[in-house]
Amino acid sequence: MKRLREIISIVMARNPARLVLLAIIVLNLAFLALAALVISMLSPVSNDMGFWESLYYSVGMVLDAGFVEGVVTEDPTAAHIATIIICLIVVLVGMITFTGAVIGYLTNFISDFITKASSGEHALAISEHTVILNWNNRASEIINELLYSEHAEKVVVLVSERRDEIKTEIAERIADTLHKEKIELIAAEEAVLGRRLSRREARRLWRLHGLHNRLTWIVRQGDAFSSKQLLDVSLDRAKTIVILGKDDQNAVCRYEREERRNRMGNALTVKTLVQVVELADAETSRDDQKIVVEVDDVWTMELVDMVIAQKRKHKSKCQIVPVPVSRILGQMLAQFSIMPELNGVYRTLFSNKGGAFFGVAKERPEDEDAYVARFLSTHRKAIPLTYMTDREGVDKLFYVADRESELKSKTSEKPAHGLTVRTRRDFWMPKQNVIVLGHNSKSRFVMEGFDAFRSEWNREGEEIMNVLVIDDTASLDAAGRYAEYPYVSCVDADVINDKDRICRAISDYVDAHAEDTSVLILSNDKVSAEELDANALTYLIYVQDIVEKKVAENPDFDREKIDIVIELLNPKNYDVVSHYSVNNAVISNRYVSKMVTQIGKDCSLYDFYSDILTYDTGEGETYESKEIYAKTVEDFLEEVPPTCTADALVRAVYEGSPEGNRAILLGYVQKGTGKITLFAGDLAKISVTLGAKDKLIVFSNH
Repeated sequence: MKRLREIISIVMARNPARLVLLAIIVLNLAFLALAALVISMLSPVSNDMGFWESLYYSVGMVLDAGFVEGVVTEDPTAAHIATIIICLIVVLVGMITFTGAVIGYLTNFISDFITKASSGEHALAISEHTVILNWNNRASEIINELLYSEHAEKVVVLVSERRDEIKTEIAERIADTLHKEKIELIAAEEAVLGRRLSRREARRLWRLHGLHNRLTWIVRQGDAFSSKQLLDVSLDRAKTIVILGKDDQNAVCRYEREERRNRMGNALTVKTLVQVVELADAETSRDDQKIVVEVDDVWTMELVDMVIAQKRKHKSKCQIVPVPVSRILGQMLAQFSIMPELNGVYRTLFSNKGGAFFGVAKERPEDEDAYVARFLSTHRKAIPLTYMTDREGVDKLFYVADRESELKSKTSEKPAHGLTVRTRRDFWMPKQNVIVLGHNSKSRFVMEGFDAFRSEWNREGEEIMNVLVIDDTASLDAAGRYAEYPYVSCVDADVINDKDRICRAISDYVDAHAEDTSVLILSNDKVSAEELDANALTYLIYVQDIVEKKVAENPDFDREKIDIVIELLNPKNYDVVSHYSVNNAVISNRYVSKMVTQIGKDCSLYDFYSDILTYDTGEGETYESKEIYAKTVEDFLEEVPPTCTADALVRAVYEGSPEGNRAILLGYVQKGTGKITLFAGDLAKISVTLGAKDKLIVFSNH
């Protein structure tokens, strides 16, 4: 019964007109069935007139009153008179009352019902779902990411405005994802079979895949500060609650956008959090609810931390995790500028599709190195990474696998791999040349990311970072011309259309350095929605033009010497840029959406993500923080290993790395093609052939 109520509630919210139509049909059928039953019992026309024949005459009488002659006789008996009366009732009710006055009445009722259902005035009977409060340009990505969950997911979005626009945005995003997944699935199956699939076979394959049936979403328009409306979306029964910050881009004018940015922090986020926590902490609410809060400034973070501290003091039923969006994106952009290969790696590992990060409560062993070695010798479908203690004081093992359940896929003791691999004890990351084009709210955190990498990898007398910032004078002055970063130089370009000045600065910088250069293009997030990404796309065209000119001047010019990392804010521009050039690493706050989705399932993943995105300060004698690196095979290993399985290579690299800095291999990137292979699934079935210039994806302290 509970499941039936939930299904009816969801249908009522998503398509109330369909539910009303179903009710009318059922009511008609019930009326006709009752009439047929009575007529079959009373009619003297035939002693063997059955129910189905009576039903036929009942339907006929509603459509044509002349059908009464087939039921009554001229015999003036009580049964005859009763039958006539029943038939008249059927005709009157069916032709006049029901199809006339009742339908007219129901028309108004239906219109009112649909209006109320669409506006979200009724309560949802739903549980174990995700509630999203507010809306921004990351929200549709969070919903889209839930498509790849192992289990069916339900999402309810509560927004204060733009309901129809948001519904369209979600529908388009999901439709685009399903279309791409369908094409990939069919192409993979055709590659295995060696022939094209028929339309019938393709439809059957897609139905069996089931991705299109894993997500149910509802958008409600209402007030997030109303306890009633929050309870109407069953917030107290939700498993995850996501509180998003609003976009400035949707402000009606430039002055309104500026006024929003000049406010101290985001009071709406804090107010929403307080309202939500009060409901989540109620005695009747679901235990262990997870509340993920987007935070974008220090003031808001401090207040959120105060709320968390107060709730911990009173043993809160819910877990609150603040996610500093700008800081996380800035750290990612810095890492992608240094190692562009990590773009594709994080895109997979931060999502539910393919290999992913998982955490499980597990007692920390005394000797972690010995435990990992033992784990690798008995598991083929999961790679252990590290132990961490979460904010609740619970020890957790974090690992990479295709699915969370793969940790339990233990095999018997595996035979020795017979592979010898040694890492170079003197390995050091190469010098990093980065050009930053433009600015946005994450610029400061990008520089902090560069600074953190420099602190860990700088050697005395050798500067590892060399950064050129090209931006307008006002923005450079506002940033103090980055004087606090001794490895940064600046070039003023007051007008984005000053193509010659910008291109000359980039070209001269590339020519002046023998090493590869990364170009980080930042999208200005302080403009209107219509202007989003305009500057970033312009800079992209400039850089591509530089590459083409260098190739024209020197056919031997290596295109891979310039790596482009471009940040886009409008999801509709993702595919445009990804097809612009194979060298473009298209990244955006889509990563934050993926992280928010994962954190909503396991809050401890936030601490793990924070660790891998933060380098050591270089002040201590040991390296505590662990990160993911892209290291060239010939630089990192003493010799290129022969063709082997991923299982053997992971074990051999771990055993061949020094104690205190064990290297855990997660995959590799082919030189030239840029193809990324992450080790997920059965590692014993993955064949690996490495070249000297390929890059290894390594999880290690240093």
